[in-house]
Amino acid sequence: MDIAQTIFSQPAAKIILDLFAIGGYLIFVWLFLYVAIGFYRDYRENKYTADWKWIVLAIDIPPLNVQTPKAIEQMFSHLAGAFESPNIADAFRGGYKQRWFSFEIISIEGYTQFLVRTEETYRDLVEASIYAQYPEAEITEVEDYVNTVPSTYPNDTHDIWAGDFGLAEDDAYPIRNYREFEHSISKDTVLKDPMGAVLENFSRMGPGEQLWLQILIEPIDNGWKEKAIKKIKELIGEKSSGGGNKYVDAMLGAPIKLLEGVGDQVFGREESESSSSSDRDDGEQNKLRYLTPGQTKVIEAMEEKISLIGFKTKMRGVYVARKEVFRPSRGVSGLIGSMTQFNVPTSNSIVPKYGVGTSYFFKDMRSNAKKNLMMSAYKKRKIKPGATPFVLNVVELATVWHFPMSHVKTPMLQKVETKQSEPPIGLPIERLAPQVWDVPVEKEIVKEPGTHTDAYGYTGDMKFG
Repeated sequence: MDIAQTIFSQPAAKIILDLFAIGGYLIFVWLFLYVAIGFYRDYRENKYTADWKWIVLAIDIPPLNVQTPKAIEQMFSHLAGAFESPNIADAFRGGYKQRWFSFEIISIEGYTQFLVRTEETYRDLVEASIYAQYPEAEITEVEDYVNTVPSTYPNDTHDIWAGDFGLAEDDAYPIRNYREFEHSISKDTVLKDPMGAVLENFSRMGPGEQLWLQILIEPIDNGWKEKAIKKIKELIGEKSSGGGNKYVDAMLGAPIKLLEGVGDQVFGREESESSSSSDRDDGEQNKLRYLTPGQTKVIEAMEEKISLIGFKTKMRGVYVARKEVFRPSRGVSGLIGSMTQFNVPTSNSIVPKYGVGTSYFFKDMRSNAKKNLMMSAYKKRKIKPGATPFVLNVVELATVWHFPMSHVKTPMLQKVETKQSEPPIGLPIERLAPQVWDVPVEKEIVKEPGTHTDAYGYTGDMKFG
């Protein structure tokens, strides 16, 4: 007590110096090491990814698509095979970085296209996962459309709105999935395809306008499920099983129990309420039976979410147009509105998290800085910039991004125009003999480029009829 009074009776500057000398400098050492390790890891990752080659694949589906989002759910499950778990040496010394995918929907002046951007290493994986569900689809490598608009703002010709979407609640809470869009008419079950609302907004883009939606997914391990289980236990009031090291807990708890026991003896009181209550066991491991039907339904949905494969996810939208036709209300309001159909008020919602809008001080300068950041992040398909990534499972991803069913009216959506099929087995093939022109044997033969002379001295063009 005297030491504390001595220290705090000194001037503020002296107190700060004393605290720094005692051990405050360790905070600065920790911060320095944290930043240094971050820079070193970024350097190794940049070196590791320098040779990566990204490609953009355009996907055209048959006009009569009867596949439900279940097919895309299987496709995402297939892509989970890209996950790799590096050891410490690979992660820090080698700079290993997990490859990710970008699933996109774009509208250029109303022309709508589904795209997938992937690193070339996983092109076969992406194509196999799509053809396995859509054998008649056409996949074509195309030029990256993002290069058709400026990258820096303010700009003389274009203006943009850009924003990241995120979850309103913890990752453990699910959003509304496609199964909840099903309803029964007579004896048939009909899917009210949520992609109809999304594509309707894309089809309304006019000359000079573009609307882009980007969903970045990265395969991850099951660590997110452990966090979700802790959240579920918290909601149902399940008693902790001790979680930490029992020996450490005993060492830290022993002094407290000793002081409580001394106090009980000195003041002649009954056993402390805190200690007695900790020793009592009412026999209930959780409060699940006290939950309302709505709370129980949410818990069940959370357990269903963690039963499936999950991906680290980032959703990003961009509306870009020439200045004379720039009207964010056309693209932005519709895009945000189409995301609200996936919201569950008692569970989770997809909401805007980070955008180019600002208020108060230096609005224009800060807004332009955000525009440049978001456009760069979109073009490079970066997950880190902007809002914090979140976790969606394969069902949730298939709900937000899937090919529309045939009953969804999409007049400007690119589809397969003709049906292609393999030729029948055993089809006879006629082989035609080469055309030759007779030349007298005794005449000197002069070989011209592109000609052929046989064993009998005949020569002619190397063409087949």
